[in-house]
Amino acid sequence: MKDKPTNHFQFNEADPPLADPLIHIRPNSTLNQTLLSTRSKERIVALLTPVFLLLLWELLVRNGVLDKRFFPAPSSIVSTFHYLLVEAPWGNSLVFHTLKSMSRASIGFLIGAFPAILLGIMMGLMPMVRAALQPMIGALFPIPKVAIMPLIMLVFGLGEESKWAIIAIGVFFQVLIATAAGVSNIDKIYIDVGRNFAASRLATYIYIALPGALPMIFAGIRLGWGVALLLLVTAEMVSSQSGLGFMIWRAWQLLAVEDMYVGLVTIAAIGIISFWLLDAIEAKMVPWKAH
Repeated sequence: MKDKPTNHFQFNEADPPLADPLIHIRPNSTLNQTLLSTRSKERIVALLTPVFLLLLWELLVRNGVLDKRFFPAPSSIVSTFHYLLVEAPWGNSLVFHTLKSMSRASIGFLIGAFPAILLGIMMGLMPMVRAALQPMIGALFPIPKVAIMPLIMLVFGLGEESKWAIIAIGVFFQVLIATAAGVSNIDKIYIDVGRNFAASRLATYIYIALPGALPMIFAGIRLGWGVALLLLVTAEMVSSQSGLGFMIWRAWQLLAVEDMYVGLVTIAAIGIISFWLLDAIEAKMVPWKAH
């Protein structure tokens, strides 16, 4: 009688189970350390890249590769920045021009953004309102806002009102289109639930449409704020005796290239800081969105 073949793959119940490498999961602590190290590397690269570019710029200017009349060295720009920030008279100081520009941009932005959000919610929820306004928005939005600057100055004059108006017009369309798109893309089941519970129109706006459209609204706000800064500088170049736009334009007229670069860097810094603030506000108001 033949012996039964030995099964070499038969396991003893006392033996510990073998670990399957295909389903082996790394501990959470190791994953967190890997993510932290990756983020740290990204932050280091993000900090070192502009520093490297500034050093390269400085070396190219000092060696005569770049013409310092048009591309002054970063060290000279820093000294000019210090003078305009600390030593210059108040009427010519960087703080004075920055405060003037920020007040104009903020007022114009608020005038344009709030009506745009309200009207955008109505367009997203009411097809008849959307059908009535969409052709006019499609016709007016592509018109360059700088092209209507002379008309704005004829209507509002050369004072602060014309600057507020041109900024508000540019912001209005950006926020309106983003808000209407955000409300239109809300899942219909939420609207139906509100109707089943007999929610009023105001309650539907506040508790359903507005929270659902907040991510798109913030996207429109970012675009609108960027447009506000662009139009602000243009308006201040045309009809103003103060502000960052006026400062840049006067620097061009006087061939004070360092002053021009200080104004440009200040506007860039305002844009970066304002976008950080908007990201922080969005993280608080839209906690369900993955950031």
